[in-house]
Amino acid sequence: MTDNTVNDSVQALQPGATVGVVGGGQLGRYFVIEARRLGYHTWVLDPDENAPAMQLAEHKLVAAYDDRQALETLGLACDAVTVEFENVPAESLQQLAQHCRVAPGADSIRIAQDRVLEKQTAEQHGLQAVPYAALRQVSDIAPAVAAVGLPAIVKTARLGYDGKGQVVCKTESDVRQAFADQGEVVCVLERRIALEAEVSVVLARGYDGETAVFPVAQNVHVNGVLHTSTVPASVDESLVERARHMALTLADGLDYHGVLAVEFFIDADSRVFFNEMAPRPHNSGHYTLDATLSSQFEQQLRALCALPLGSTQLLSPVCMLNLLGDTWTAGEPDWQTLFQQPGAHLHLYGKAEARPGRKMGHVNCLADTAAAGETLADLVNRQL
Repeated sequence: MTDNTVNDSVQALQPGATVGVVGGGQLGRYFVIEARRLGYHTWVLDPDENAPAMQLAEHKLVAAYDDRQALETLGLACDAVTVEFENVPAESLQQLAQHCRVAPGADSIRIAQDRVLEKQTAEQHGLQAVPYAALRQVSDIAPAVAAVGLPAIVKTARLGYDGKGQVVCKTESDVRQAFADQGEVVCVLERRIALEAEVSVVLARGYDGETAVFPVAQNVHVNGVLHTSTVPASVDESLVERARHMALTLADGLDYHGVLAVEFFIDADSRVFFNEMAPRPHNSGHYTLDATLSSQFEQQLRALCALPLGSTQLLSPVCMLNLLGDTWTAGEPDWQTLFQQPGAHLHLYGKAEARPGRKMGHVNCLADTAAAGETLADLVNRQL
């Protein structure tokens, strides 16, 4: 441990300090890579001893995210701890905060875990959410449909991601069935808008309120899972600026510390709607590993350690292509064809088992223009 204390939470932690991450997936893996590159000692807590981040960490804690003894060990060993995904129990972060610096804090995590609270919070800070209503019981359905309109989407309030826990509904009967199929857990009914584009803003915010925003990415989803993220986005710059401003407003309103991703929908009338936030690095920010001066993971480390934030300057137009387990259906992909493509940068996450829909890696396709990057990503996708 360094001489940092919990009460002196804004002291800069220099190389040689110890940082930890709760969650051992690919986002944690890249955080560990950046931390070790810059000379920090690393701990990872995850239930899976072979998780991607666990493969690279100096110290591994194989335990559940709510294991109090493991959390105490982590908190006492580290100067600062961050998270790899938002479904870490907020109570675990509160326990960690008794021993070391934690960013983002439990309050931001708690908000991101609940779609209803997330939308309410965004609206409180002046962002416009897609019209929605909460479904807590069957009697909420009729008034929710009347308020939101149809078609609409039923989404579970908690634990839904990559299209999971989401059902498109055309009639009130569909809504009733979807709510029943979800086990009548709390859901949101969200209007299905005429979508023109989806964009995401990835930013970092330090303890001193300093912010750094990465170039806004335009995202394409297939079957509810992110397929590509392209930078620069091909939407009107005024809409890009509006999304950027909204994301910064939310980060400031939350007094957020760390890397934050905010997703927006743009409809046919050029309205920008808040979709959701991720209190961590984001899949759509993976392009920063090759196409910007500093990556989202370096920013995560810098913000956590109260260091000056890095530059987000774009070095090249880029299209990030997600590699899902489906690519392995016929066996190991033909990597040779990928390596023959100038500008294609492969990243694999070290996952032993490829399953349909599972994120196994990504390819950053750098080119002279965003359109050329998309063309290269399409070519790589077809060749693999």
